[in-house]
Amino acid sequence: MKTIGVLGLQGAVQEHLDMLNKIDNVNACSVKYKKDLEKIDGLIIPGGESTAIGKLLADFDLSATLKTRIQNGMPVWGTCAGLIILAKKITNDYRRHLEVMDIEVMRNGYGRQLDSFTTLADIPQVSDKKIPLVFIRAPYVVDVAPQVEVLLRLDGHIVACRQDNMLATSFHPELTEDLSFHKYFADMVNLYSQHQLYQVL
Repeated sequence: MKTIGVLGLQGAVQEHLDMLNKIDNVNACSVKYKKDLEKIDGLIIPGGESTAIGKLLADFDLSATLKTRIQNGMPVWGTCAGLIILAKKITNDYRRHLEVMDIEVMRNGYGRQLDSFTTLADIPQVSDKKIPLVFIRAPYVVDVAPQVEVLLRLDGHIVACRQDNMLATSFHPELTEDLSFHKYFADMVNLYSQHQLYQVL
């Protein structure tokens, strides 16, 4: 049984927890404090407000410990605002947060709340069927380093990508009934845990 945490400082926390609880062999928990980071095998940084999440990471003294765990291989998935938190570059904001993923993002790339939309897309690395995508004041990725795998482009914009143990999506899989992305991330966590066990042996 692997434990996947959801950063519980701000944003769509409960929605991610509800999705994770539908997956076999996954224990889901909210993460707010340093001691919580010690109990998890992977972490989801949910959508919300990136500035608020970034400030709370600093206020709760989580940034350095979380960054180290990610750099040491712990799987992390940033959705919407979480994508911004992971990025090394933000085109339209002077603030930086964890700066672990080699991507450049545009905050609110898809505009205001009124510009939110849903669509369907094929992402063969994640699922063999079309996946529903929900965009809410979504960012998108402007540029990626060569080591970043692009999972989906939409209208010319990168909206899903992966770099080693880091996954980032502009959209909100937790606001749909589709478990594909959560299962994909759970598989990433399982592989990481197996690798850690192998190193110990």
